[in-house]
Amino acid sequence: MHFVTGGFSGATQVAIDLVAAAADSPQIEAVLVLRRKKTTDPARVQTLRDRGLEVELVPGWFHWLTIWALARLCRRWRPDVMVAHGFPEHLIGRWAARAAWVPLQVQVEHNSRERYSPFKLWQARWLARRTARIVGVSEGVRESLLELGMPAERTVAIPNGIDLSRFAGAEKRLYEERAPGIVMSARFARQKDQITLIHALALLKKRGLVPKLHLAGAGKASLRARAETLVRDLGLGQQVWFMGHHAELPELLMSQQIFVLATHWEGMPLALVEAMAAGCACVASEVPGVEGVFVPGRSGLLVPERDPQALADVLERLLLEPGYAAGLASEARLHAMRHHDRQLMMRRYEQLLLSI
Repeated sequence: MHFVTGGFSGATQVAIDLVAAAADSPQIEAVLVLRRKKTTDPARVQTLRDRGLEVELVPGWFHWLTIWALARLCRRWRPDVMVAHGFPEHLIGRWAARAAWVPLQVQVEHNSRERYSPFKLWQARWLARRTARIVGVSEGVRESLLELGMPAERTVAIPNGIDLSRFAGAEKRLYEERAPGIVMSARFARQKDQITLIHALALLKKRGLVPKLHLAGAGKASLRARAETLVRDLGLGQQVWFMGHHAELPELLMSQQIFVLATHWEGMPLALVEAMAAGCACVASEVPGVEGVFVPGRSGLLVPERDPQALADVLERLLLEPGYAAGLASEARLHAMRHHDRQLMMRRYEQLLLSI
C-alpha cells in the first residue's frame, strides 16, 4: 500500500509510478491511497482508475480522521508493507499501519527540508526505530534524514526517475526551431518561487527582452492569486500565461527553449528532470535537493535563491546566445537519459521491498 498526498505533487507522481510498475510485476501487488486535499482533482483520480490502478481516497482534513480511515483500509486490503510518502503523510501512514497491524513500514522522504515541530520530530524518530527502511529520493535527502537522527543502517537513497519514453520526440525538435519561451512547471506552494521568476521577467523587459512565460501547475489558490497580482502590477499580462494543470506537459516542454525551476528547497525535482529529458536549456535555484541533478555549467545552470537579478542575467544570456543554450540543452537531455530513467528507480524499489 502506497500512501501519499492527493495534491498531485512530485511525491504523488512517484507513488503513482510505483503502483503502475507493480501492475507489471509478478511479485508485487499495489494499491494507491491518496489523502484528499482541496486540490485533489476527481478527474485525475478517475484517469488513474481508468489506467487500471487500484486507487482509494481518505479524508485529509484532520490527522486523526485520516489515520482512522487509513487503518480501516489497511484492515480491508491487509497489505504486507505500508509505503508512506512525504511529510506529514509518512507519520500518518505509519501510525495507521501500526494500528492495523501491518507487518512492515517504509518511509519515503521527498524533500530535504520539512516543518518538523519538536513533537513531530519525536514521532519521526520513534517510528524510525520501528520502520524497515527509510528512503531519501536523492543523496541530499538521505543526508538530511541522517541529520534529523534517522538510523543510518536503515536509511538509503533511491533517486527519482521519469518515464523517458514520453520525451522520445525531443531529438526531432531542434532547439533553434522551438519558441524562445520559458516554462516553469510547479504547483503554487510555499516551497516554490514563481515570484522571483516573475521579477526576473520584469528585469528582462527593461532590457528589451520579452519572452513568453508559461506557468504550468495548480496548487494553492492564494499563492497563485498573489502571482497574478504581481504580473498585473509589473505590466507583464501579455507575457505570462497561468496554465493550471497541463495534461500535455511533454509537448509544452518540447515546444519551448528554456526551463526554470525557481524554488526554495527540493527533494529530487521531477519537473527539472522532465525538462532536461525534453531538451530544454535548464536553470534552477541553487538549493538543497537540486545539486546533483545536472552538472552545473555543462548540462544546466544554477543561480542563487531569491535573486531576480542573477536569474535575469542567466536568462538574458540564454536568449541572446542560442548556440550556447542549445549546447546546454543537448547535454541536459543526455544526462537525463543516462541517470534518471524511471525503470531504474522502480527496479531499486522492487528490490528493496522484496528484500524486507
